[in-house]
Amino acid sequence: MRKIEHINVEADIQIDELLKKGEGCAFGLGRLSYAADVLYEMVNEATVFMGLAGAMVPAGMRKIIVELMRKRCIDVFVTTGANLVHDLIEALGHHHIKGIYTESDVELRTKGISRIYDVYVQDEAFESLEKWLLMRYAEIVEEVIGSASPTLSISELLSYLGSKINDRNSILRTAYDLEIPVFCPAIQDSILGLHAWLFNQTKNLKVDVFSDMDSIIEIAYKSEKNGAFVIGGGVPKNFILQTMLVTPNGFDYVIQLTMDRPETGGLSGATLEEAQSWGKVSEDAKTVTVYSDATITLPILVASLFTRLKR
Repeated sequence: MRKIEHINVEADIQIDELLKKGEGCAFGLGRLSYAADVLYEMVNEATVFMGLAGAMVPAGMRKIIVELMRKRCIDVFVTTGANLVHDLIEALGHHHIKGIYTESDVELRTKGISRIYDVYVQDEAFESLEKWLLMRYAEIVEEVIGSASPTLSISELLSYLGSKINDRNSILRTAYDLEIPVFCPAIQDSILGLHAWLFNQTKNLKVDVFSDMDSIIEIAYKSEKNGAFVIGGGVPKNFILQTMLVTPNGFDYVIQLTMDRPETGGLSGATLEEAQSWGKVSEDAKTVTVYSDATITLPILVASLFTRLKR
């Protein structure tokens, strides 16, 4: 039992100091404070699997992921095709534009603009990406024809794409440079997959959608301790957590940042306690779910982590 400690906030307080003061508070701040402690311990003690769902790259979280990679705070990265598409759009010199979520979407369509809540993306960005992807897919087919392994895994495909990017602030380029595996189990559900399908109407780009399971499960199996840092939920969350179904142990640390609730039965809102019933999370794991917009909580947690790592 611990009494609530009423927080005192002074001018110029640092983020990590604020979170430390929040240890004695309840509700969201108390959870966020505990998440900062768990994240710091996870990074120091475990192999870190990071899952990124939602439109986090269009919202401006791209460089945070890159810095986590550079500081070796991520060992395995699992995300959606959409986040990688938007990483590539930025890498090719295009930008996401801050818009207005109440503007007429019919009018936006006539202007060649697609909307993600209050983020706009212009058609020319996708046109540029589509041309670039078709060139890369053609290169891959030329390079693997006649090779010993003409079929690529999804992670090998993404590594190849990362190698062809010049933007050092790209997630895919950074992962390639640092040899951090990037998994995208639902790549078909994105422009990356759509244009691979279009390319395959006349060519033959062979991608094995199952072989990445060997790679991610082997990493989990060989690690003494494993931690999951899950932003959102969906496919990245399950692809990470299910690795433990065929290993002797469950995850030792899990942090989830989400706004979804468990009552509807969806995976994005499923509690981490529920994952214990499946054996995905160990019974003595350190776990915390922070219910808040991840574009608020992720930068706060990472700022705290970097401060602690600097000490």
